[in-house]
Amino acid sequence: MPRFAYKARDKAGQSVESAIDAPTRKDALRLLGSRGLSVATVEESAAGPVKRATHNKRAAPAAEAPSGLPTQLRADTRPRKADRLPFLESLHDLTTSGLSAGEAVRLLSIRIRAPRQRVLCEGLWARLSEGVPLSRSMAAYPEVFDSSTINLVHAGEATGSLNDTLARLIEHLNEQREMRSAILTAMAYPILLILVSGAVVLFFLFFLLPRLQSLLHSLGNNRLPMSTRILVGFSYFLLHYGAFVAIAAVLAVILLWRWRATDAGRQKSDGWLLKVPLIGPFIVSKTVLEFSQTLGVLLQNGITAADALRMTERQIDNRVHRAAFDGAIERVLEGETLSSALTRTGCFPELVLDRLSVGENTGNVVPSLRDIAKGYQKMISKQLNLFTQVFAGVILGGVFLFVGFIAFAIVMAVFQVSNGLKVG
Repeated sequence: MPRFAYKARDKAGQSVESAIDAPTRKDALRLLGSRGLSVATVEESAAGPVKRATHNKRAAPAAEAPSGLPTQLRADTRPRKADRLPFLESLHDLTTSGLSAGEAVRLLSIRIRAPRQRVLCEGLWARLSEGVPLSRSMAAYPEVFDSSTINLVHAGEATGSLNDTLARLIEHLNEQREMRSAILTAMAYPILLILVSGAVVLFFLFFLLPRLQSLLHSLGNNRLPMSTRILVGFSYFLLHYGAFVAIAAVLAVILLWRWRATDAGRQKSDGWLLKVPLIGPFIVSKTVLEFSQTLGVLLQNGITAADALRMTERQIDNRVHRAAFDGAIERVLEGETLSSALTRTGCFPELVLDRLSVGENTGNVVPSLRDIAKGYQKMISKQLNLFTQVFAGVILGGVFLFVGFIAFAIVMAVFQVSNGLKVG
């Protein structure tokens, strides 16, 4: 019977190197998984001595695709980033029940019914069955798992605390999802107001006003009040040239969007957004939240400070802040404290830097980052509510003024008609 040398970690997180007899590599992996071992490598070889090894927390390299896997998938079954959180939650549920990560993925590949998640689990299991660690298997799906997720899983494998790492990662991803949902919810109301208000205005201009125009023209445009002539002229312009204006506006939006998609355009437009009232402070708060959440989770799960800072940089959405944070990282790597380096960027509020400095001085950086994240989650919720109220007030005020002007113009025209009839 073939003999397989393996490297693995037991439930206590200790590294073990030994050998096992099994008919095939897959059988060897199943036997090791039943013993509660987290397998790193399995190779057919002679027996080797059992020895301890040191931890290795470096980032996991990308996995090579095993033979026999399809290289192309249909669009409706190709895994997406949205499949990351459901997969991690299912994996965590099974590992919490006592299964190893490999057995959990194998069971998911059999039981799960969602097409994209099933394809993802099958691909991961195909790699795991060949002895590839979970983190390297996940690296084969960059469209689903980003580098932060992969490195967190790798750190959990290296320290034997994969289940705890998955729990903290799931909590972090849920917090991000809730924040995105809050932003979308806050924007839904103003957008609805714009659509309804636009429909009301168009109803006045294109339905009610044309019914009055025959009466208004019978008086002669030179006898109409100025407000009514402005209204009639605006309606005429929209009827005859509104389509061209709409097309021009759409083209302008497309060109602006494509310009913003370039590096120079994104950098420039992100700088402009920071100067806009309400939007600028919200972006600063969002950057602080992204920084504190991501860095706190990475450091808590054993990622080295240098790797954690680089991965945190990629999570910052605003390019101006990202560039400033990149410069701060270089100063940190040269020996400067993080709070001092961030002070030079001018992007972070002083209170945040003070709290971070206290955490560095007391050796409690991760708790400080978590406290900052919780505080800014509440602050962003308040800013979203304020933005929604102000934006909705501006939209409603503008619509009321416009509708009031329409009503005023029509009433003035009616009075003009009444006076003309009395004189006649």
